[in-house]
Amino acid sequence: MLGIPSSSYYDWYARWVEDGVDALADRSPRPGSVWNRIPDNTRQAFVELAVDHENLTARDLAVKYTDEKRYFLSESSAYRILKAKDLTAAPAHVVIRAADEFRDKTTRPNELW
Repeated sequence: MLGIPSSSYYDWYARWVEDGVDALADRSPRPGSVWNRIPDNTRQAFVELAVDHENLTARDLAVKYTDEKRYFLSESSAYRILKAKDLTAAPAHVVIRAADEFRDKTTRPNELW
């Protein structure tokens, strides 16, 4: 009893039979490429579009890129690409002061609705 699953033993044995001792070296569990990764040239083209149209939001840029280049880019992917390049603009916050009490006071139940 080796204390390992038999499937692991047989996988190792098959690798050893096929390629010898060198095949038993540690391998990375990660795939070499991800099937749904946006290609680097597409990312670069999108960043160039974002720099040319810096007043547009990630949603508007994704739509514009899809219309012009005929390559679908989701809003979330567009935002991630912009965030990685530090091109996201901070949203304009409107500061509203809270009042101490309601201006229009209610006199009956359910009057607010």
